[in-house]
Parts: sequence; structure tokens; C-alpha cells
Amino acid sequence: MNQWTQNYNPIGFWPASTLAAGLPVFVLLGLLASGKAGAARAALAGLFTASLVAVVVFGMPARLVAASACVGVVFAVFRIIWLILAAVFLYDIAVETGRFDVMKHSIAAVTDDRRIQAVLVAFCFGAFLEGAAGFGAPVAIAAAFLVGLGFKPFQAAVLCLIANTAPVAWGAIGTPIRTLATVTNLNVEALSATAGRIIPPLSLLIPTWLVVAVAGWAAAAEVAPALIVVGGTFALAQWAWSNYVGFELVDLVSAVAGLLAGILWMRVWQPRRIWRFDHDLDDAPVSEITHNNSESPINAVSPVRPASAISPVLTTRVVARAWMPFALLTLTVLVWGLPAIKPLGLPAMRDTLDRLFSHRIEMPGLHLAVTKGAAVSGHATPTAKDHEPAVLELVPLSSTGTAVFLAAVASGLALGMRPARMAVLFGLATYRMRGAFAAILAMLALGFVTKYSGMDAVLGLAFTRTGPLYPIFGTMLGWLGVALTGSDTSSNVLFGNLQTITARRLGLSPVLMAAANTTGGVMGKMIDAQSIVVAAAATGENGREGDILRAVLLHSIALALAVAAIVCLYAYALKWMVVEM
Repeated sequence: MNQWTQNYNPIGFWPASTLAAGLPVFVLLGLLASGKAGAARAALAGLFTASLVAVVVFGMPARLVAASACVGVVFAVFRIIWLILAAVFLYDIAVETGRFDVMKHSIAAVTDDRRIQAVLVAFCFGAFLEGAAGFGAPVAIAAAFLVGLGFKPFQAAVLCLIANTAPVAWGAIGTPIRTLATVTNLNVEALSATAGRIIPPLSLLIPTWLVVAVAGWAAAAEVAPALIVVGGTFALAQWAWSNYVGFELVDLVSAVAGLLAGILWMRVWQPRRIWRFDHDLDDAPVSEITHNNSESPINAVSPVRPASAISPVLTTRVVARAWMPFALLTLTVLVWGLPAIKPLGLPAMRDTLDRLFSHRIEMPGLHLAVTKGAAVSGHATPTAKDHEPAVLELVPLSSTGTAVFLAAVASGLALGMRPARMAVLFGLATYRMRGAFAAILAMLALGFVTKYSGMDAVLGLAFTRTGPLYPIFGTMLGWLGVALTGSDTSSNVLFGNLQTITARRLGLSPVLMAAANTTGGVMGKMIDAQSIVVAAAATGENGREGDILRAVLLHSIALALAVAAIVCLYAYALKWMVVEM
């Protein structure tokens, strides 16, 4: 097999090589931010640019570029698109059967205040979905939920992107942390515990951050007790579970704890005034409304069916039945994702399905044909681990999307929906998401081209030249990785080992810098093109991806810098905060 070794300075002048490596990203994000191209076209332009730079500048054979894009497309179909489609399908069933109206009213029964609703749905419920399924499901479902409650589509998309940060490091049953441990050969519990000491201060802050984004500082101060209760409970549960129990269920436990704390608190405390939007005028007496004149009018049409004007009777049985689809989602995803129960001799469901139905095919011409350079691998002479695997993962049943799909089907049947109608809903959901899926396919192809060509590593190596400031820039490296790949897991694969190598060279803790990669990465989740496309599609804001990017960019940078400040503090002043095992 012909080997091709990644070259991290093909031009011979590292600043110029770094600019060349960043060109595809500039094209993608520049087109999105300018509003001159939709997400799919911007992604295609970025993919074309990446392919051209890989061949012309980095000297990667064109056949390897094409094979890399193919691996990305297959990954997108089975790991991302299938999951998002299944999540949207489950949501549509809840809407069609009228259960979504009950869910909305059950949240509204806690409080009519839009500030608290934003925190309970975008932050707590979104974190719950992140822990169960991850990828695009939290933004897709939580944003649609907010639209159904009466939030404007653009605003719902922005809020859910900002909220889907703190839980991402432990998303999808702890997949990012587990993957980080695998690629770095570090103890998974140490990584989880250290991440659980970096993120909780941000978890405490983000509910307030959301309310400020919705209503401003003065309005946030009015509900400070509720924000402290929800954020504090979430952060405390996140810290305790990640440090003393395990890493798989951190998000689920902290989300449920925060949600229950918020619901119980609102039973004994209510803000002095109920804050609503201008467009709520038709839904409430004028005396109960606080105007928000700073909100820009958005006349988008939501894909969600309007709620009934008549509130249902919210008995415990009615509410439990309404939330049943999401309870089933949690159960099926847990059965799919948790490891085997060895004392009982029960194999993991996903492992069983893998053996029966999944196929992992080594990509012809690409598998083990790309070799990492010494600057990334740390080896002067390449070892077997330095050859990049390239496997087409055809996993129709073992992927998390299948668990979500089965939860949707089971929910539809339990709620009395006919199979023929469910088939129609599934087809409509597929058609509605076609633009988003096209963009995701192009973006994942772009991500895999930059990965195998070494362009991502070039960008990462530029950060390693910062010396004592590396704790800050290393954290921002994780942020950049998620912004580029759309996945905290992918960023950990891409830069996790590089972080540990650099940390050892600089006398820093490898555990801290590996944890910094995943925790800094979570703040890049809101600006990755994939998440923005999903948010736009779920709220009916297709074509406004550039506006959404501009709206969340400063939030993303500010929160990433906050994580970097914490990491820097732990690196030099509070070294005892790092868990070494």
C-alpha cells in the first residue's frame, strides 16, 4: 500500500501554511456570515476549497481526498442524519397526537414567565436530550419546543444553541469523554472528574446568560433566585456525579436535578411580575405583560402546528402520558448506549446488534494509507498507531438514531396513531429536512478531508507555539476543533493526543489539557455549521443560518475564554484541582 505522510508545513513558512489550512474554514464561515449563500452552498464551497488546498498545497493525492469525503458522507448518514431525522419524527408524533400541547401547558403551568421557560426548556430539557442522544437532537427538539411555547423561531434557535454547551462534554451517554480517554490513554474517570471541575462554574452562569440574552440584565436580576436554584443544582449535580459516580449519566442526572429544582422552587416563589414578549399580547391580559421593545420583529412561519387555545386539564396521568415519548426515548437510548451488565451476563444491546447487522468496511485505498507526522504523533519513526484508520461504518440498527426511531414508533402506537399516518409523518419530516441534510453531508465530507489531509492539525499546531499561554490557547484549540467538526467527540479525536504531547513538553498536566480540549470544545458547539443548520431547520428559519451565526458568535467566544481562564487558573494557581490517576 502506498503511504502518504501528512506535512504540517508544506509551504516552509508556518504562518503561511496555517493560513492555507484555514482557508476552507474562512470560506465556509465567511459565506454563512455574509448571508450570500445558504448552508448547503457554503458547505459545498468549503468542501471544494478544502479539496483544492489538500491536493495543490498539501500534496495529498486526489484519490485520497475523494475517499476521505466518502468516509465523511457515510458517517454523516448513519451517525448524524439518521439521529436527527428520528428525533424530529418523534417530535412530530408528539405534535400530531396533541401531546405536545399538553407538554407545553405543563411547562406553562410551572410559570408563564418567558425567562424561566427559556431556562427550563433550552437549558434543562436540552441538557437531558444531550445526555440521551447528543448530536443535533437537543437543538432540534428543544428549539421546536420553545417555538411551540410562543418564542419566535430565530430567538428559539439562538437560545438553544447557547444553552447546548455545558452538557456537551458528557453528551450521548458520555461518548466524548470515553473517546478522549481512548485516544489519549488517560484514565476516563480522571478526565471526567477534571472536566467536572471546569464546567460547573459555567453551568451556574449559563441560565443567567440565557435570560440576559432574552430580556437584559435588569430583567435577569428579577429572577435571580430561580436562576441560582436551577443553575446551582445543575452545577452541583454535574460536579458530584462526574467526580464520585461515573461519566455516562452526568447530563441526565444534572438535567433532571436542575429541572426538578426549578419546578419545586417555582411552587414556593414567583417573580414580582410576569415577563412576556410583545407578541404575547393576544394571549394574556395587558396588565400581566412586560414589553420587550428591543426584540427585532421576525415574521417567520414555524413548522409547528399552532397550539390549541383551550388548555387541557393537567392531571398527573395526562401529563405523564404526554411526556411518555421522551421517557421512552430515554429508556431506549440508555438500553442502546450503556455498557454490558457483566454481573448479570447481559450483553450491551448495541454490541449485539453490531454483531448481527452492522458492517465496518475498510475504505479501499485510504485505510491506514495516511500517516501522521512526527509533530502530532510524537514519534520520529511512525508506529502502527500513527497510520490513520478509515472505516465505513454501516450501522443501520446499532446507531443511536435507531433507538430514537423505535421510541418514536412505540410512542405513536401507544398514543393510538396508525402506522400509515406515521409513515406519512416520517416522509414529511424527511422532505422538510432535505436542505439541512444536504448541508450536513457536505460539512462532514469537508471535516474528514481536513482531518486526513492534516489541515486541522496544522491549525492546532499553531496554538502550541504559545508557550506559557498554552492553557488558554489549548482550550481555544478544543473550541476550534468543535467549531470545525461539529462534534466534541471529533475534536477530542483530532486534538486530544496533541494536547497531551504538548502538555508534557511544557510541564503541564496532560489530564488538565485533555480535559481543556473537551470543555473548551463545548463552547464551539453553538457556532459549528452543522448545529446552526439543524437549529434553522427545526425552527423553520432556513436561509437565515448566517444571521444565527452572527447572533451566537460573540457568546461562543466569550464563554470559551471563560473556560480558558478557569483552565489557566488550574494550571498554575490551583493545581490540586486537577484529578490525576
